[in-house]
Amino acid sequence: MKRLLLLALVSFTISASAQPGKDFSWQTGDLIFQDLDCGEMCDAIEAVTQGYEGKAFSHVGLVDREGDSVMVIEALGKGVQMIPLETFTRRTEHKMYVGRVKPEYKKLVEKAMAFAKQQLGKPYDDAFLYDNGKYYCSELIYDAFKQANKGKPFFRLEPMTFKEPGSGAYFPVWIKYYRQLGVDIPEGKPGCNPGGLSRSDKISIVGTI
Repeated sequence: MKRLLLLALVSFTISASAQPGKDFSWQTGDLIFQDLDCGEMCDAIEAVTQGYEGKAFSHVGLVDREGDSVMVIEALGKGVQMIPLETFTRRTEHKMYVGRVKPEYKKLVEKAMAFAKQQLGKPYDDAFLYDNGKYYCSELIYDAFKQANKGKPFFRLEPMTFKEPGSGAYFPVWIKYYRQLGVDIPEGKPGCNPGGLSRSDKISIVGTI
């Protein structure tokens, strides 16, 4: 009984705090931006990427709603997966932001979602290399909307950096990480990140969790 009450409270809190207005409801295609506490790596990502209104984001997921069921498609861990919204939101204590493509682009959502679902099971792109048959979180969303937009970029790719701002030196965590992968650090290679997506002029931030 206590467990049921706790789950009900969590669901109510998520629903209520995500409402910028009483008519808010989750929509398929919504983006959820997260500040994950994953140690030095997340700190390094957030140090070189700026999110909406200067917020720190290190992860993003894509909402799929069917009736009362709200799921999130994401690229994390072993690869592309679909998980319940509640599982997604429990990962962090930081406030999350909900983005939504602007009305003039809503026609792309259905095809973007179809593409994202087709990638379920694809491996995680731990090297952060674009177009290598694997996906990291923002790369999945970038490709989904590019595919929906008839192969034309919808969001932007920008040169990636793994260096500490103002120093010209790589973050030690990235040196160790890529050495273990046996891959050169992809400095300057095209990529995308949750912060950049959150600042896109193609979406509006419609609420927080």
